[in-house]
Amino acid sequence: MNKTTNRRRFVIRSVAGSLALPGLPSLMPHVVGRNSVVAELDGAGTGARRFVAIGNLLGFQQKHFFPDTTGKAFEETPLLKPLAANRDQITIYRGLDHGLRGGHFAVHTFLSGLLHHESKNRADGNVTIDQFIADEIGSQTRFPSLTVGSEGGIHGGCQLSWTKSGVRVPPITGPAELFDRLFTTDSRKHQVQKVKANSLQASVLDSIREEAGLLSKRVNSEDKAKLDEYFSSIRDVERRLEFRRRWADQPKPKQPFDRPADQNTVDDLPMLYQLIALALQTDSTRIATLEIGGSFLPQHLGIKKAYHGLSHHGNDEEVITHLITLEKYQLEHFGKFLTRLASMQDGEQTLLDSTSVLFGSGMGSANSHTNTDLPIILAGGGYGGGEFRKAASSGPGKVPLCNLFLDIAHRMGVRKDSFGTSTGTFS
Repeated sequence: MNKTTNRRRFVIRSVAGSLALPGLPSLMPHVVGRNSVVAELDGAGTGARRFVAIGNLLGFQQKHFFPDTTGKAFEETPLLKPLAANRDQITIYRGLDHGLRGGHFAVHTFLSGLLHHESKNRADGNVTIDQFIADEIGSQTRFPSLTVGSEGGIHGGCQLSWTKSGVRVPPITGPAELFDRLFTTDSRKHQVQKVKANSLQASVLDSIREEAGLLSKRVNSEDKAKLDEYFSSIRDVERRLEFRRRWADQPKPKQPFDRPADQNTVDDLPMLYQLIALALQTDSTRIATLEIGGSFLPQHLGIKKAYHGLSHHGNDEEVITHLITLEKYQLEHFGKFLTRLASMQDGEQTLLDSTSVLFGSGMGSANSHTNTDLPIILAGGGYGGGEFRKAASSGPGKVPLCNLFLDIAHRMGVRKDSFGTSTGTFS
């Protein structure tokens, strides 16, 4: 491989992680080195459908989370008490999951329903519901989606969002960075540098696409399928590049307050929620995810133990009490987020009315390493029924969690027949 090709690959990796040509046995041992796909749509804003998903890596204490009574008369369990003011805005679901095993190593399936290593031959891979929706409507805003989380903890980084190419979406790791994305305008010098970088990357994409096009005429049918996947990756990069070009000269919203400082995941949680609400209100994005991950340290709530260690509580009541403290804190700020959205006008309705908000975890019980009977709450966006709904947890009446996700996609205007392991819709 010559130096020019190496340089091209380096630039491509800076755009999309990696776009190296796949290995093609029919040509071994030799390896050979459009128009915008973005629809011209106006940013709508008022009345537009929005979606937010919040995920916790270690789950919640099931017997302190789920009520016993279904319907609107459900009990106020210890973990639902922080949501008392939001009771009429939420629906709690029990019995929904993805039917998977894997413990901590399956929590990345929360928004996809599919284990990463089992999704290789699927057209949409293990794409998560946020990216599934963003692929269809994300071009209408500056940010197709926002992924917020941490790069610390037992999983080595936020696992909540995945593209259909099987690539983890790296998170925005704190309120300072999120604030800059939303409100800080680049200096003129930086803007010029970005324009030059976009031009270089576009040129490289043209060259790589041309090389791959020539190569496609020389391969067998098996390798043609590999190249088709490669072309799909190129189109994904082209879309992201076009997004950047489109918004390069558009002013960002005015800063609502001074740039916040990063503290820690516990103390930053209220600010992250506030900034996500502002991102929706300013129509900077219509899709956001927030993972409460391994960097959520109990020490910041006065508990001198590791969160992961606490999650394996062995039915020790003192340890469970500590866990409930951590979990109630998370639910308290989730409730405040709902209250904030409900206080923001969006035309003739509130921002909560136009936003479907999912809260839950890919972990059922961290103590027993199960990924079934997941804690699920849906609020706003037509889901705020003020009730507890219980689905069959096994047998012929079992409902995949992906059925609920497909329903969310439909409400967002994405009229696809299926998502993940869905067998229909459920709301």
